[in-house]
Amino acid sequence: MEHERRRTRSWVLHPEIKTDPDRRDPEGALAEAAALAKALPDLDVIGSDIVRLPRAHPGLLFGSGKIDELSDRFKAEEIELVLIDGPVSPVQQRNLEKALGVKILDRTSLILEIFSDRARTREGVLQVEMAALSYQRTRLVRAWTHLERQRGGLGFVGGPGETQIEADRRAIDDQLVRLRRQLDKVVKTRSLHRAARAKVPYPIVALVGYTNAGKSTLFNRLTGAEVMAKDMLFATLDPTMRRVELPDGPEVILSDTVGFISDLPTELVAAFRATLEEVLSADLICHVRDISHDETDEQAEDVEAILTSLGVDDSRPRIDVWNKIDQLSSADREAVDARAARDDRVFAVSALTGEGLDPLLTAMAEALEGVRFDAELHLRFDQGRARAWLFEQDIVQDERQTEDGFDITVRWTAKQEAQFARL
Repeated sequence: MEHERRRTRSWVLHPEIKTDPDRRDPEGALAEAAALAKALPDLDVIGSDIVRLPRAHPGLLFGSGKIDELSDRFKAEEIELVLIDGPVSPVQQRNLEKALGVKILDRTSLILEIFSDRARTREGVLQVEMAALSYQRTRLVRAWTHLERQRGGLGFVGGPGETQIEADRRAIDDQLVRLRRQLDKVVKTRSLHRAARAKVPYPIVALVGYTNAGKSTLFNRLTGAEVMAKDMLFATLDPTMRRVELPDGPEVILSDTVGFISDLPTELVAAFRATLEEVLSADLICHVRDISHDETDEQAEDVEAILTSLGVDDSRPRIDVWNKIDQLSSADREAVDARAARDDRVFAVSALTGEGLDPLLTAMAEALEGVRFDAELHLRFDQGRARAWLFEQDIVQDERQTEDGFDITVRWTAKQEAQFARL
């Protein structure tokens, strides 16, 4: 008999610290934090609040008056878990859990929990484990007083005088080494797949964007695939690739990538770098934006910052896809259409309804005109004119004579392929 999984009653807090120069709009930040919490299936988000602070208190984050107020509310609501949208030091976490009588998770821990719940491929699972261990290692410093006790050498792995915190840190380091070796094998396999694609190279088009911008819905619409696409943060964690034939253009490989988010844990940026390597090797990057979101411009800035940190420069061909126009009011829709009309690299679309996708596909083909890819041709002996044209274009890589003609390997652009078809 199947039993329904017990859901944990949780509350979301967003600390708005006046002294923080990088603080975001509190209402939007709280809404995003609540959406993150709802992305975990075992959490029942009972409520959420903005806590305005002149400064962060080093020991408890919040002042004593606010602690008493929150403690009473959590007891009345039978809250078991509190999610704090921001960084919480190990000392603050320990003190808050003691004062409030609830379990505390900060933003990084919450995102790690989501990634752990969603990862499906071997690579994704290993990367999440590494990120979680790297984060856990930083929490050992002064996090729990019991870790400061000494452990003897006799009968223990640790040597004489080794503290529990040192032993735990060493155990984590050993596990990280094991995971890194396993991940290296998986990454090597991925690199071999990339090398195989390079031998029969299709241009790669990478979909990037803020989480829940609609990348997977667009991917499914263009490829006919069935990648999980939900109105949920981080619905896609593992990269997915499919072949797509563009109108009057080349066949391309479309890559759906993990969504970005503001304040992405540094451990995850490092751990998922291999996953995002498809972006670094992409011939065209499509930045998918949820144009209906109140903070769409801020989200776009976060995506650009992460792309820059990955080493993606402005020289890479780029298209902006303003998605979810079906969710705009008529006035906002007119404004978005007007803005898109002024920029030939911007396309307003609805991945859900398919509106605006034809011009987008045409623009992809045009952007990839300069990208070369290999093709195998067979020409009969009487097709001398076509053969001469190939050599004139200086695109012949290899030629083998057969009983009835020539097998020719060419490396050409989509434009040259179309020209050849008209000969």
